[in-house]
Amino acid sequence: MKIALLQMMVTTDKETNLKRAEELVQKAAQGGADMAVLPEMFNCPYDNAFFPEYAESKGGETYLRLADMAKENAIYVVGGSIPQIKNNKIYNTSYTFDRQGNEIHDYSKTHLFDIQVDGGQAFRESDTLTPGDGMGVFQTEFGLFGLGICFDIRFQNDWELLQKQGVLVCVVPGAFNMTTGPAHWELLFRARAVDNQLFMVGVSPARDLDFSYHAYGHSLVTDPWGNVLTQLGFKEEMAIVTVDLERVASVRKQLPILTLTVVE
Repeated sequence: MKIALLQMMVTTDKETNLKRAEELVQKAAQGGADMAVLPEMFNCPYDNAFFPEYAESKGGETYLRLADMAKENAIYVVGGSIPQIKNNKIYNTSYTFDRQGNEIHDYSKTHLFDIQVDGGQAFRESDTLTPGDGMGVFQTEFGLFGLGICFDIRFQNDWELLQKQGVLVCVVPGAFNMTTGPAHWELLFRARAVDNQLFMVGVSPARDLDFSYHAYGHSLVTDPWGNVLTQLGFKEEMAIVTVDLERVASVRKQLPILTLTVVE
C-alpha cells in the first residue's frame, strides 16, 4: 500500500488552501498513492482566533471538496482536520472518504491541546473547541485503520483500544509546535508503533513563521518495529511511502505481546 503525506503550507485564505489540497491529492494519485493524508486544520491557520470564522457544518464546502478529491482521483482521502460547527459548538474534526467519494469515517479530537510549557509553548484549544467522544476505526480494502488527531497521540490507552480491534495503520493529522515537536514528535510516533505493533502516519502543516503558532512539520511514517520509514522537514513537501502491511503480522508473531479482539 502507498500512503501520501501532504505537508502543505496553510494560508489565511480558505479557497487557496482548498485548491492546494486538491492539487496535492491529484499529484499523490498520479504518483500511485492509495491514500492521501492532509494535515490538522488544513483549511485554516492553527489558531483559536481563526477557528470560529472558518468553522463549517458537516456537509459544508470543505467536506464536499474532500469528497470530490477522493472520487475524482479514485483515492482514499483522510481530510486532515477542520473546525466543525455542530449544535453551536466547534470541534476539531477529521473526515475520511473512500475511492468513490463516500464518507467512511468522522472523528472529532478527543484530547484537546491545553498546555503551558515553562519557557515554551502555551495554548488552550478548550478556549474555543469542544472535545469529541472517543477514537474509532474505519475499514479499507487493505484492512482496518485507526485515526486520532495531534494531542491524542500522547494517550496510549486509546491507541491500545484501537489495536485490540485489529488495526494495521493509525493515521494522525497533527500540528506539533517548536517546543514539543523536537522533543516528542518522532519519539511518540515510534513509541505508539512499538507499543501497538502497527504503522503510524503523522502529517503536519508546513512551518510558517508569519503565524503566531509555528508548526514543527516533520511528517513521518513509523513501522511496527519502531523504524522511521520517512520523515520530512519544515517546508511544504509531499512524500509517497510504501508500507508492507504483512509486516504487522510478522512483528506480532515474533513478539507476541498483544491480545487482539478482532471485529468482523
